[in-house]
Amino acid sequence: MRLNHLHLHVASVDRAADFYQRYFAFTRHVTHGEVQFLRDAAGMDLALAPGEPDAMPPWFHFGFRLDDAQAVRTLHDRLAADGVAIAEPFERDEHSAAFRCRDPDGHLIEVYWETQPH
Repeated sequence: MRLNHLHLHVASVDRAADFYQRYFAFTRHVTHGEVQFLRDAAGMDLALAPGEPDAMPPWFHFGFRLDDAQAVRTLHDRLAADGVAIAEPFERDEHSAAFRCRDPDGHLIEVYWETQPH
């Protein structure tokens, strides 16, 4: 069993869908009414519903684990070059690499890699 669904309210479904397709490899999957479902290769569903983005506590975020530190750095640089808001800068040590950015509606996203415990 694994978590496989996240539902977000967004100001523009098309703008949000474009963002998640461009940077996080989601594709448009199915539409139910006004809600657009995106899906990634691992089967994670992202539901984008029109509406005022919900106020989240400052600690709330969701994340994407990438395959290695270089993939994290590459995505960070691509997002920054495209003007996406970087909320916490890229940091790396021998066991991890991470940064946080914001989607067009202000949702906080962590992008990270970490070594597997032995």
